[in-house]
Amino acid sequence: MIVIGGLAIGALLGVFSARKRGGGLGDILQYAAVYGILYGLAGMLITIVAHRMAL
Repeated sequence: MIVIGGLAIGALLGVFSARKRGGGLGDILQYAAVYGILYGLAGMLITIVAHRMAL
């Protein structure tokens, strides 16, 4: 669940960041993808750590 949330939040932050910089559609899509991947990976690491600590 944290991974999906991180992916969605990252994509939204990427869209806002690209729009703020005045990017076109390609830039917006690329920023959304990169930020989504980074935040999704961070969410996955948080999930792994949380599961390890719960055991």
